[in-house]
Amino acid sequence: MTGLVLAAGAGRRFGRPKAVVGFRGARLVDHAVALLHEGGCSRVVVVSGAVEVDVLGAEVVHNPRWETGMGSSLRAGLVAAGDTDVVVIPVDMPWLGAESVRRVRGVGASLAVATYGGARRHPVLLGARHLPGVMDAAVGDAGARHYLREHSHHLVEVPCDDTGSPRDIDRPEDLIDPGA
Repeated sequence: MTGLVLAAGAGRRFGRPKAVVGFRGARLVDHAVALLHEGGCSRVVVVSGAVEVDVLGAEVVHNPRWETGMGSSLRAGLVAAGDTDVVVIPVDMPWLGAESVRRVRGVGASLAVATYGGARRHPVLLGARHLPGVMDAAVGDAGARHYLREHSHHLVEVPCDDTGSPRDIDRPEDLIDPGA
């Protein structure tokens, strides 16, 4: 199974690309790659854009159209992943837990999403048979959202409340640990 880190954005609200922001002794992109490996993904693809990155333990794919939104980054990452199931996370959720990745991977579904307090968040599992449809639907900043909504009868919600926090980082002050 392939893990996919969406890390192409410029981080406009943050003030710089979040992929290279330091957090607990490493960059956010390094934390995301480690999370996917720890969660059982044997291969990890990182989509870069606003800033080029080299990441140990991952294949990096540059999205030259990153400014068009998350959809183009998702498409670039899915093309690089090939014909395999993919677990997707954004680079800016460092409090996700590896157990959430394991749970989403382990449900035996072709579409699955972690939930926290009943709300759908990340990680998201996209089965190989769904990738062409996801790529067609991934436009602008919507990512896979529209596809998942249209195929909700296949989507398994996986409770992950006790695995970490889905809180993302938009501004520097968001780097403060929610448990502190």
